[in-house]
Amino acid sequence: MSEKPNRALNRTPFGARLAQAMGERGPLCVGIDPHPALLERWELADDVAGLRRFSLAVVDAVADLAAALKPQVALYERHGAAGLAVLEEVLAASAAAGILSIADAKRGDIGSTMAAYADAWLGDRSPLAADAVTLSPYLGFESLRPALDLAAATGRGAFVLALTSNPEGASVQHTGGAHSVAKGVCEAAAAENARYAEEALGSVGLVVGATVGDAVGRLGLDLAAMGGPILAPGLGAQGASGAQLRSTFGEAYPRVLGTSSRDILGGGPSRDGLRGRAERTLAELS
Repeated sequence: MSEKPNRALNRTPFGARLAQAMGERGPLCVGIDPHPALLERWELADDVAGLRRFSLAVVDAVADLAAALKPQVALYERHGAAGLAVLEEVLAASAAAGILSIADAKRGDIGSTMAAYADAWLGDRSPLAADAVTLSPYLGFESLRPALDLAAATGRGAFVLALTSNPEGASVQHTGGAHSVAKGVCEAAAAENARYAEEALGSVGLVVGATVGDAVGRLGLDLAAMGGPILAPGLGAQGASGAQLRSTFGEAYPRVLGTSSRDILGGGPSRDGLRGRAERTLAELS
């Protein structure tokens, strides 16, 4: 039986590496979302070959412009094992290009199952290991413990869903008023980031939608004191602008990693088109 590939990183914490990348390149994360409609727009087949061409073209075009790339895991899983093999290539290509990767997997479970998810997305020996992974805390924040501890041990990070912009999210995340579920997640992340107190950013971030409007204030989330980065999807195609992010996040804006997917990807398949849209979005954020 062959050995698993060793994907070990240096042990500099993810938050410190992300802070450096944001300082050097700006606060842009480009989502790699190979939706069937985008593949068609690029005149690519909705198959593994099209998936690969699309994904690696995005890495090639914007890896020197963004602080991070965020492949949407579900859009690789829908192609089965061959699709996950493409995702492995994307993560390896991102590492080779010197850009951080965030696997948008939204994993969450309990016990040994959560430990297995952690090993898959954060373990040194996994070909799917990214620099960080998105996690769902809705089985209880502490259920994420295997991933949080493995991330700390391997120099990787996690972004925990806190306040999403989909209408259905409010039925869970806003529950509790002044003691909302979202506020509890934010406070738990702040406590987790105490172990990274000497770093510019903690390695446990939150996912907060760019279009949540005044919900951050209404629910009393102290994002500036949370200690970690904020992944804010929704730029461009979903309607959010750089000005809106500044208004939504206020004092926490320097921690915000603004994320654009469809708006930038719509500039393809031309490399110049992708770069142009990425540069425009970055200028809006800076």
